[in-house]
Amino acid sequence: ARTGAWRDVGTHGTHVAGTIAAAKNGKGVIGVAPGVKISSVRIAEPTSSLFFAENTICGFMWAGDHGFKVTNNSYYTDPWQFNCPDNLDQAAIIEGVRRAQVYAEGKGSLQVAAAGNSNYDLANKTTDSESPNDSTPVTRTITNACLDIPTELPGVVTVASQASGGAKASYSNFGNGVIDVAAPGGDGSTQVYSTLPGGKYGNMSGTSMASPHVAGVAALIASTNPTFTPAQIRDQLGAQATDRACPSDTRCKGTATKNGFFGEGAVDALKAVGGSTPPPGKYFENLADVTIVDNGTVESPITVSGVTGNAPATLKVGVDVKHTYIGDLKVDLVAPDGTVYTVHNRTGGGTDNIVQTFTVNASSEVANGVWKLRVNDNASQDTGKIDAWNLTF
Repeated sequence: ARTGAWRDVGTHGTHVAGTIAAAKNGKGVIGVAPGVKISSVRIAEPTSSLFFAENTICGFMWAGDHGFKVTNNSYYTDPWQFNCPDNLDQAAIIEGVRRAQVYAEGKGSLQVAAAGNSNYDLANKTTDSESPNDSTPVTRTITNACLDIPTELPGVVTVASQASGGAKASYSNFGNGVIDVAAPGGDGSTQVYSTLPGGKYGNMSGTSMASPHVAGVAALIASTNPTFTPAQIRDQLGAQATDRACPSDTRCKGTATKNGFFGEGAVDALKAVGGSTPPPGKYFENLADVTIVDNGTVESPITVSGVTGNAPATLKVGVDVKHTYIGDLKVDLVAPDGTVYTVHNRTGGGTDNIVQTFTVNASSEVANGVWKLRVNDNASQDTGKIDAWNLTF
């Protein structure tokens, strides 16, 4: 890699990255998946900011070779908005990027991509008036065989943008059978606020802003389910999305559960990692950070009240511990009477972070009282924190 190759050409990439993983540190904004590892793979040309096929191909293969679970792709491969298989040059772009995406997915990487900002029906292509964008565009007739790359490649999660209130953003591309899911991308005066270079923050809108919301949820799914394949993460994104039916707009084709404006619906981070929204009165959490010191023991309390009788045999213990080398850690749930339930005992070796929901048979414990998450660090050097934890009765 070239020295400094990770640096953002402008501000777009930094804004996208913040939506995915801006830290929960009391400053600015919090990303969808704070605490996940994030890396910048710059594929934009440094002078023109164009994304040519060779760069896209190398980016996918590099991500696959370096263990990326998810990539976000808020761009299309230049210079053609749509690449048509009856043109030899464009056919080569389709095939080259397709092979790179298959390679990356085979290495365990899921690709998430923005649908585009032309308010265009990707399921009913007729013309392309924006290409080539590295010279003077010429309007040409196209068909559905012509593809927006990498957005329309098999296996890629294609993301449409929602405006405030959940409606389709005015600019967002759409298309029944093309759009997989939707997410907030801003529209008009209501935009997405995120990070900018130099420690700054700012607003932007576009499917480029919607896509990282989905990539962040995909990262949460991968963290919660470390053995999931890209296909399983992709399925979970759609299965747990909140259905959104077509409005009274004849351009929107499909059903209430899958259509051209919203795909399988609006992604839902809580459902995607937990399965469902906990019922009122049965969910308790502590979001306060607790620093884990070397060779020490720390605790984080949750006071439970208003629950009748004993805890269930399937008490859900959601743990979010940020710590390098989790093989150092022993994690216990301590019941109000002092009974200890070990949920993690120095496994995982050099893996970072414990982001997982454990099931504990606590049926012998009275539900109400002070429960504690106890973390014991059994080695020196690596440190971290209890980022958050929760109980679902």
